[in-house]
Amino acid sequence: MHNSLTDLCFSPIQVTGTKSLPKSMNGTNYSRVTEFVLLGLSSSRELQPFLFLIFSLLYLAILLGNFLIILTVTSDSRLHTPMYFLLANLSFIDVCVASFATPKMIADFLVECKTISFDACLAQIFFVHLFTGSEMVLLVSMAYDRYVAICKPLHYMTIMSRRVCVVLVLISWFVGFIHTTSQLAFTVNLPFCGPNKVDSFFCDLPLVTKLACIDTYVVSLLIVADSGFLSLSSFLLLVVSYTVILVTVRTRSSASMAKARSTLTAHITVVSLFFGPCIFIYVWPFSSYSIDKVLAVFYTIFTPILNPVIYTLRNKEVKSAMSKLKSRYMKPGQVSVVIRNVLFLETK
Repeated sequence: MHNSLTDLCFSPIQVTGTKSLPKSMNGTNYSRVTEFVLLGLSSSRELQPFLFLIFSLLYLAILLGNFLIILTVTSDSRLHTPMYFLLANLSFIDVCVASFATPKMIADFLVECKTISFDACLAQIFFVHLFTGSEMVLLVSMAYDRYVAICKPLHYMTIMSRRVCVVLVLISWFVGFIHTTSQLAFTVNLPFCGPNKVDSFFCDLPLVTKLACIDTYVVSLLIVADSGFLSLSSFLLLVVSYTVILVTVRTRSSASMAKARSTLTAHITVVSLFFGPCIFIYVWPFSSYSIDKVLAVFYTIFTPILNPVIYTLRNKEVKSAMSKLKSRYMKPGQVSVVIRNVLFLETK
């Protein structure tokens, strides 16, 4: 009797012909892995329905919370400011971060064999580094926005013009693209000809490279150096920016500075929640796979769901705009009127 769901999985290995293998490999036939087996969060059959329900609800909350922020910012003219423009883009990236692997993880709770094709695995690697890299740079842009607003308030609207905001968002996506392209360059040509079990719920790059048929020590160092450089440089920029801002806020005492402190608290909380797991996974070399798995769930699920909560609970402007949005679209009896109109049109 099988205790593990993955014991029942058999992933095909495609024989591509007779080629010379690296010296570290014995044999003459070069076989290429066409699928990877994802071990998921748990191998227990009893936990699968429970995990399916929990993560389905969490993913739904991520979509609703972040799209609500995007809708609120775009529909209320009072929120058409640089800070909220960047916040709406952060919510969009959070949806992307949560969506690159979570739907498949949820679907995998219902199947015995959690397999993913080689190309789909590379796609997951591409998107996770694209979205997380972009989010890191966007968080730096949001810190810069707060720095200008607090330290140079008289020049704020001149410096943070609409054009500058768009450029900052485009730069974040560009840096994310360069980052993920460099990461894929280390992986795409690696030979995978044997082990194909990834101890995670998605194709995490450090775990996938360990399955290659050659010694990947140098490649792993390059991957960690690439991700570590982006993570640490962004984090240090954020630390410097928020330190300067906090010193400025501390030397001034006014109602506007009290509001700035509240906003800064939300920003710093989000930065800590996002960068903590990322830096720990890619920079700290001694973490175990089980810890990495928990941290991966944290930055792909819990950070995107906490961001809307953090930014709305401490922000009166956003809460006021959401109340206005609710009164506009959720008036008493409006839903029943829409339903009656639809039924009337269908009977015509």
